Amino acid sequence: MELRQLRYFVTVVEEAGFTRAAERLHLAQPGVSAQIRQLERELGQPLLDRSGRTVRPTEVGAAVLPYARAALAAVEGVRQTAAEFGGLLRGRVAIGLVPGALGHHMDVPALLADFHDAHPQVEITLTEDTSDRMLAALRHGELDIAVAGLPDPEPPPGLALRIVIDEPLVAAVAPGHPLLDEHGGRTSVPLTALRGHRLISLPRGTGVRGVLDRLCAEAGFRPSVTCEAAAPDALLRLAERGLGVAVVPRPQDASETTTAPPEPQALRMLRIDDARARGRVAVVWRTDGPAGPAARTFLEALRERLPGRE
Repeated sequence: MELRQLRYFVTVVEEAGFTRAAERLHLAQPGVSAQIRQLERELGQPLLDRSGRTVRPTEVGAAVLPYARAALAAVEGVRQTAAEFGGLLRGRVAIGLVPGALGHHMDVPALLADFHDAHPQVEITLTEDTSDRMLAALRHGELDIAVAGLPDPEPPPGLALRIVIDEPLVAAVAPGHPLLDEHGGRTSVPLTALRGHRLISLPRGTGVRGVLDRLCAEAGFRPSVTCEAAAPDALLRLAERGLGVAVVPRPQDASETTTAPPEPQALRMLRIDDARARGRVAVVWRTDGPAGPAARTFLEALRERLPGRE
């Protein structure tokens, strides 16, 4: 068994095909295929299902995949640790961000720029995705660190975090909306007041949407989400036009996926009267820490400079 065979196997799984994997590896496709077949013969088990339009790991392949990734990470860690003794930090840091985080008051771009200036040989890769997919990628070792929304009050299994945003959820409505007539003069409404109203929300897979869906289910109804957008300021603009009730973190401060939106003077912000109805964003990493020295160093910098609590 050779490390290159494990690398080819992992890449084919990640790219769901031999052609894209070969392009990523800068190799000829037949050579990649031949090496993986040799690995399968040595193990005595098929690792990849080639019968569909996309290549997927077999049951054995899925079981082997974490060990293959761990072996590659261990080798990279050996190289990076040796480089550290030479006084130069090298390696790669894979970071996941909720959409809009680069424009956030946390000033992630400044953190990245300072880290790059201090460690120019470290490769930094950024990915924007939903919180659910990023948390899964962290657990699978595909990301080192993520800035993600939290759908549940408890930390995800196997992950540690530092909460950097924690704001109550509000129902934002335009003047004349029936919700105001039903609860006139109040600054807050119960969660059940949202039943039957057209709601405007972040997409499934975001922390705020996870909180909304979970609390509504516990209250015995399904939220009627008729409009979705990736950022709270877009949700507020839709609400201003009378398209529904926008459920967002309180906009005076930053929210899950964007900077604080323009002040929508026409909108009324009614706090959702449930202590669990909060929009929370955290820096998240695996409990055993990132695999490589570069990622561990970047995490230390994040924890030192970002506000919040662990």
